[in-house]
Amino acid sequence: MPVAQGQVLRSGANRAAVLGSPIAHSLSPTLHNAGYAALGLTDWSYAAEPVEVTGFSGFVAGLDASWRGLSLTMPLKEVAFGVTVSVSVVAEEAGSINTLIHRPDGHWDGDNTDVVGLARALAGVEHGGGATVLGAGATARSAVLALRSLGVGSVRVAARRPEAVAALADWAGRLSGGAVLVTACELGGWADDPSRLVVSTLPPGPSATVGGALDGAGSSFEGVTLLDVVYADWPTPLARAASAHGMQVISGLDMLVHQAAEQFRLFTGHEAPVEAMAAAGRAELVRRSGASRDR
Repeated sequence: MPVAQGQVLRSGANRAAVLGSPIAHSLSPTLHNAGYAALGLTDWSYAAEPVEVTGFSGFVAGLDASWRGLSLTMPLKEVAFGVTVSVSVVAEEAGSINTLIHRPDGHWDGDNTDVVGLARALAGVEHGGGATVLGAGATARSAVLALRSLGVGSVRVAARRPEAVAALADWAGRLSGGAVLVTACELGGWADDPSRLVVSTLPPGPSATVGGALDGAGSSFEGVTLLDVVYADWPTPLARAASAHGMQVISGLDMLVHQAAEQFRLFTGHEAPVEAMAAAGRAELVRRSGASRDR
């Protein structure tokens, strides 16, 4: 049966967890434990562990052979390079590790499933070879790599800090697996000439302001798709505004489920029951929403 977050399992069980701080909000235990239950993997369990950057390497070094894998949130995705003996190409390109796989020899391999999660969430979406990304941080790098894998060759990036966009453009132009042309756009004007595909990597805070840009735009948004990586308190102000203006909107939960499904495969060796995991995620978000209203 699924275990509570932070519960210590008996020696010999197959253990996995998501690490970060704060971490109590994470949906990962819900998703992974639902997958274990669906496949009858009764000797597997997944928890959430609060771990700061300063204690990260020590925590990982102290894990025994029962541990099979770790999921990482920011800011651990960058310091994770210091505990690995090998890193996947996609994690190397992204400069970000969100997945650690425990090897039989006791060492750790690093991978990045955010990219495949984004790509699978966007599979089949028409883009015409171009896209717009809102934000220029670490998640934007994963978005650019996912878009490249879907055949997007040029990305317009709208962000608050021009220097962050310049750094992203320089990085995208040097990708060994194929460069992506990144151009800059004012964050307040991202909706003036929309791409057919928009990916928002922004945190919840700027969502209302960025969504407000749709009201002043003179463009039609028919045939435009927005993926907002945020999944909590859905729909976000940006998602509501986009939907009201006729965009097709994809929730960040889709990305989260697909990246968790790839982690599930890497940890267990089994193909993940994606629908069961997605259903559990939706149910948990509804439960949290109800609990928040009842306070």
